Amino acid sequence: MKSKNCIYRQKYSVIGENQYTSNVESGSTRIEIKHWVELFFCVRVIAMNSHRLRGKARRMGPITGQTMHYRRMIITLQPGYSIPPLKKKRT
Repeated sequence: MKSKNCIYRQKYSVIGENQYTSNVESGSTRIEIKHWVELFFCVRVIAMNSHRLRGKARRMGPITGQTMHYRRMIITLQPGYSIPPLKKKRT
C-alpha cells in the first residue's frame, strides 16, 4: 500500500470513543487502509470512513504549484481495542 511517511502519517488524533483519524496517500483504497491498520496495530476495525482532500496551492515567486493530494481516514475500533500512542523520535 502506498502512503505518506512509510504507509502511515506519523501522527493520528483521537476524535471520539474508539475513533482515530490520520492521513494517508490518496491512491490508497479503503480496504487497503483497513487491512493495514488491523495488521499493524493488532486491532479490530468495525467501521472505516475516508475522504479525499486536495493539495493546497503554493507559490514561490513567479512559480506556482501545489502540495500533494491526500486521503483522510477515520476508523472506529471494536470496544476493548485501542491504538497506543506513538513514541516521539529523539533529535
